[in-house]
Amino acid sequence: MATETISACTGSDLLQPISEITNLPLDQVNFVVCQLCALLTAVWFRLYLHPSKTSPFVRHVVATLLGIYFALFCFGWYALHFLLQSGITYGIMILTGVEHMHKYCLVVALGYLSFCQITRVYVFDYGMYSADFTGPMMVITQKITSVAFEIHDGECVRMPSLLEYFSYNCNFMGILAGPTCSYNDYIAFIEGTPYRHRDLENKGKVNGKSRLNDPSPNTEVIRKLATCFISLLVFLSVCKVCPVERNVDDDFIATTPFYAQVVYLYLSMLTTRPKYYFVWTLADAINNAAGFGFNGYDSNGLPQWDLISNLRIMNIELATSFKVFLDNWNIQTAHWLKRVCYERCPYNPTAATFLLSAMWHGAYPGYYLTFLTGIVITLAARAVRHNVRPYFMGSPTLKFVYDVITWAATQIAICYTVIPFVLLSVGPSLKFYRSWYFCIHIGCILLAIVLPVKPRHLRLKEQQPAIQPSLESTDSNSNQKQKAT
Repeated sequence: MATETISACTGSDLLQPISEITNLPLDQVNFVVCQLCALLTAVWFRLYLHPSKTSPFVRHVVATLLGIYFALFCFGWYALHFLLQSGITYGIMILTGVEHMHKYCLVVALGYLSFCQITRVYVFDYGMYSADFTGPMMVITQKITSVAFEIHDGECVRMPSLLEYFSYNCNFMGILAGPTCSYNDYIAFIEGTPYRHRDLENKGKVNGKSRLNDPSPNTEVIRKLATCFISLLVFLSVCKVCPVERNVDDDFIATTPFYAQVVYLYLSMLTTRPKYYFVWTLADAINNAAGFGFNGYDSNGLPQWDLISNLRIMNIELATSFKVFLDNWNIQTAHWLKRVCYERCPYNPTAATFLLSAMWHGAYPGYYLTFLTGIVITLAARAVRHNVRPYFMGSPTLKFVYDVITWAATQIAICYTVIPFVLLSVGPSLKFYRSWYFCIHIGCILLAIVLPVKPRHLRLKEQQPAIQPSLESTDSNSNQKQKAT
């Protein structure tokens, strides 16, 4: 099995001896080694190509060339898709007007990504699920559409040059695992001019203490690398102990009590998360090591390096609602979905956002089952929160009881929703749901129907009258001042 996967790698075979020794697929070995090289390169980039020592042009060129090299090392000629997708959408941005470029870029970038995902799944190898070339394309698609929407919304002062555009999409810090980020934030990092924190008086002094405008990320990088090490250790030690596939095993379903099946579902899905914790935290550490990701200072005067962080592990594991879990998992993707879809869709934004997320993730049927289930559970969770939660806020004891119950319900609901995402295929996924008699589907549908929740556009209308008096008061004060002068 391992030999077949190794031979399927389209990248460099330089590290094949390591792959054979560790019994890991060659594409995964290439990915990890390139990320470690990117980490070391990021330190060099921050120290020797600092904005105070070199020009933005040099930083753009070096970041882009190193990114393309790492991509070629991992994926071979498939990495050309990264350049082709970026080049086509840049041409669209040049040829179309500001009014419509965001729509065209979204359709073309997502269409190109979907074409590559469909061919990889149904033309080449359906069962292959490792470090494939469509992973980086998913992040590039986010970046392409993000910059198009920023230009359309008037947040970009000017159209990016071709070098700036390729540097943003294909830099070595994020080419393999992201995360996505704002174009303005990236350009500010390259040029050495803070974009979100220009108020040096507020930023430079906290609690009477002076703070550096360019703090060192070393402590944060070490902390995140420690998190990576622990996550990898946990994943390698427990992932084979509780395989997810056992949830659909006939003997397991027939002989295991239902309460034990629930516990095993939670434990088996829990063991899949450290893999994502490792990949996303390492990607965050790479960006921080290069000096990217500084997000100002907290109330204690400590620097925050979470501008482009993709997860908050403790918030995920202790989440007491479906929304809290999603808000802390794949954070940058959630921001992207909110910006390009949820905030712009006039009707049924929740359903539209989940469907867009399914299309972006890939062509496996399990993805669509996961996100369709997510729509139902999100609506039910929202209804419960609006109608039930107020009754438990009267005392700390009641709130604690509510938190315990909602934590357990959230974790089981997440596992129930995500298992098709891991199983990938329709058959095993439906087999699992049948073994549970679709109980959570049915329960959530009933809750969403019985418990009333006002549509989003009506809730927004109700909020506007509360805001209007303050605006009118401000205008009145302004008019009085003008009359006085």
